[in-house]
Amino acid sequence: MEPIISAAGLAAELDGPGEPPVLIDVRYKMGGPPGQGEYAKGHIAGARYVDLDAELAGPPGAGGRHPLPGVEVFGAAMRRAGVSAGRDVVLYDDANGWGPARAWWLLRWAGHERVRVLDGGLAAWRAAGLPLTTEEPPPGEGDFVPRPGRMPVVDADGAAALARQGVLLDARAGERYRGEVEPIDPVAGHIPGAVSAPTTENVAADGTFLPAARLAERFAALGATGEAEVGVYCGSGVSAAHQILAMAVAGVPATLYPGSWSEWTATSTRPVSTGPTPG
Repeated sequence: MEPIISAAGLAAELDGPGEPPVLIDVRYKMGGPPGQGEYAKGHIAGARYVDLDAELAGPPGAGGRHPLPGVEVFGAAMRRAGVSAGRDVVLYDDANGWGPARAWWLLRWAGHERVRVLDGGLAAWRAAGLPLTTEEPPPGEGDFVPRPGRMPVVDADGAAALARQGVLLDARAGERYRGEVEPIDPVAGHIPGAVSAPTTENVAADGTFLPAARLAERFAALGATGEAEVGVYCGSGVSAAHQILAMAVAGVPATLYPGSWSEWTATSTRPVSTGPTPG
């Protein structure tokens, strides 16, 4: 299954004769507030809201600002959203696509293969002249049972090893990678050996992903050709999932470092590089 779907493609599936996909609204803004309020103002008919901070991540701590969620918490959230074995799922938001990408990665990690992200999110949906509703569906009755471990992850030591022996991509903004600013975490800079690969460069001006061939060219220029193992990190494992989604569009597999920079800098003895080069 392709990892993304266009607005026109989703509309056709929702109006088609077969079973429609489960729709999940994953609006997320770093630092809050939760997206429930925006969801209530208008969403795609049939969609249910899932909270990234509360249901797609565990409590912040030494493992980072958005560690992987508890399996039971995540499973309950997905069942309430209507996720069932064998049924398609489509995720969307109204911003940069980070929230849906996090949910996409988690569902794949937990063993649900039939999941896609709405390319361009609600902006693309509106641009296609498609409607929204304020009517909220009742909680779903899905039967999804998470089976973690279906997508690869690394810890801090594994990320450091990838930076030395493979390819480690830093999905944050370039100025954070270079150490010029750090608005969230206690230390500025990047993991030594990591390559700067801002997530924003995976999409066009309208927020839709670049064509697969262009994404493949971009990642190849960064050293991610599929020949060496590739890992991705960001600030807390959210925008890194968007990078992995873009790499899936390009056909390049990648491993997530869930703790990312927020976990890396929680231990003062870990090395830090600054400047525009991997170091």
